[in-house]
Amino acid sequence: MKNKFIYKLSSLVLLIFIGIGCEDNAETFTVSDAKAPDLAAVAISEIEIDQVNVNNPAVTFNWSSADYGQQTAVVYDVEFSTDQDFTNPVIGASVTGENTVTFSMGELNTAAGNAGLNPFEWANVYVRVVSSLGKQRANKANSNSLSLRVFPFFNYIFDDYYLVGDGTAPGWDNNNNNPALFRNPNDENLFTYTGRFGDGQFKILESKGAWRPQWGTDVGTLDAATGIAAGAIRVNDGDDEPERFPTSGAANITPGFYTFTINFTTLKYTFEAFDASGIDSPGSLAVQGSSLDAPVALTPLTFDGHIWNASAVRLKPGDLQFLANGTDAWGSDTSFSGIATNGGANIPVIVEDDYDIWFNDLTGEYILVPLNL
Repeated sequence: MKNKFIYKLSSLVLLIFIGIGCEDNAETFTVSDAKAPDLAAVAISEIEIDQVNVNNPAVTFNWSSADYGQQTAVVYDVEFSTDQDFTNPVIGASVTGENTVTFSMGELNTAAGNAGLNPFEWANVYVRVVSSLGKQRANKANSNSLSLRVFPFFNYIFDDYYLVGDGTAPGWDNNNNNPALFRNPNDENLFTYTGRFGDGQFKILESKGAWRPQWGTDVGTLDAATGIAAGAIRVNDGDDEPERFPTSGAANITPGFYTFTINFTTLKYTFEAFDASGIDSPGSLAVQGSSLDAPVALTPLTFDGHIWNASAVRLKPGDLQFLANGTDAWGSDTSFSGIATNGGANIPVIVEDDYDIWFNDLTGEYILVPLNL
């Protein structure tokens, strides 16, 4: 009993000592309202962006330091906008504790394109520097703005993806006219493919002719009640390859029509049956319009007659439509990808290039993949 009492008393003394020793003597760190940085004028007012020598310097921005009343690391974001109010600004570059940034031709083109400037047109872009503190970008302060007149070249911001696997048309050949997934025109990271899948499985490629990067799943599961496969997606990491779709470790696909949906933002996918009964393919399909010197015929896949394509078609700025059976004009108002309807708008083509053209007559989805941008 005596030893137990001594132990308790010693513990109490220790706790009191720790409490006294841990008295908070820290000073509170406070910052004042910032004195905003001052963006210096640049010597050049017009820049025709060089699309050949993209690594050459285009313009250098300099600014004075923001003053927060304390010695602290300040983050500076160089923002671009199509209007002087910076309604929808984009960040072209970020630096910490520095007062200058040089943009190459390619970097300036990307910033101008992301801000919303059209390619191959002279237009004004507005630039400012926004100072802030920490990863949370706290205590922001905006500099004055400058105006530059620039002539951007085209900035193709999209990624494209392709099917490969023994459950698909090209088999396990990564350069065999692999069908492109159809990109949602309102969400550049959302893709679908509705069509026939055969007795096998598949993966997704980012570039035809290359096995890396490739996308698959490790945790896909099949809901027996609904018949829908779903799960997470994963890209290969070195030699560590993901499992094949539609489910990890699953048996081959029962041949039939399915819709595969993959979201590169949420890193999720679904694979579910599609009822293609009663949907007849047209007898012929072609593209026509002001973007072409003459109509170009599309060819249906032997594996799935609902999927049509034409390779390396030269398109000029203008518009096009899909002409079914020589009479029905299908189109939409979104460039590069979209969902066409019979009698819909002309599809805008905004930059000249060679394109792989894909059309799905089950859904009206189309995608125009530029080969050189």
